[in-house]
Amino acid sequence: MNDLPLISVIIPTYGRDEPLRDSIVDILNQDYPNFEVLVVDQSPKHQPEVQAYLEEVAAKGKIKLFRLNWASLPGARNYGVRRSSGEIILFIDDDVKLTPGFLMAHAKNYVQNPEVGAVAGRVFDRMKLGDSGGKLEIEYLPPQAMDPGIAWYHIDLVHTIKPQQVLTARGCNMSFRREIFTKYGLKFDERFRGSAVREESDFCLRLRQTGYKIWYDPAADLVHLGEETGGCHDISMRSLKYQLTFYHNHFLLGLKNLTLTQALRLYARLFDCHVLGRPPCHKSGSPIKILTRAVFYTLGFLKALGTVIQSVWNDGQIYSHLDEQV
Repeated sequence: MNDLPLISVIIPTYGRDEPLRDSIVDILNQDYPNFEVLVVDQSPKHQPEVQAYLEEVAAKGKIKLFRLNWASLPGARNYGVRRSSGEIILFIDDDVKLTPGFLMAHAKNYVQNPEVGAVAGRVFDRMKLGDSGGKLEIEYLPPQAMDPGIAWYHIDLVHTIKPQQVLTARGCNMSFRREIFTKYGLKFDERFRGSAVREESDFCLRLRQTGYKIWYDPAADLVHLGEETGGCHDISMRSLKYQLTFYHNHFLLGLKNLTLTQALRLYARLFDCHVLGRPPCHKSGSPIKILTRAVFYTLGFLKALGTVIQSVWNDGQIYSHLDEQV
């Protein structure tokens, strides 16, 4: 048991109270013997009882609590990595429920298979399970789920029940070998703003270039509550800015990581689903709404193109650079 690697559990949080506290309680109740917990708190304030709990467990050394005056999910992930000590870096959201064997389920993949550089855990997502009635089971993902151009519409880490290699993980339940960040120097791209949609996909595509595999293990499961307030919802959801960053992030993913053919297929699928509203998006077919979405689609592409051009002199790692100057 003493040979088990140290796991650094990093929990970025923004605007969450009871769900955050409950997530921390579940982590502290793990049966894994060798782990640390880092809470990267970007919340302006907490409820008094939650604040008291955070201060209590931090004072007892059960967690490391870091308070930031800015809000960026990829920025918070990078901040936590720089302050972690583990051989395995594991990220969870601030609104999850865990069983005591969660950390062990992640760790065994690294111990047993040196080719694994990342583990994607199963996510019992309340909304997606509700849509399917909770009865759907997938043994193996289709070949399209490994095609970077269209994989994002075929990867199902909710209903899949067999371990297998995958293209990406979900940000609320993913872990990595430390050397991904140290030896290979990968960081989460802080230009994925707003809800930061696709930031983990961008990271995983770059990770694959190291030769490591991303392994899906359904035994490393958690329940994602998907709280309607807090988290990325409060950073930008339900706003015009969210619409712009949503499309920007998808286009940025393609411009950074995909071949021209792959990128065109991604953008076509994005238009078909999110602009025209066809399945699996099932959005309104109102001409006005389609036109509005098409405008944001176009603006998102132009903004992503500008981001790539600016990368010649600005890598966009705003918060990481600020941290390095401290």
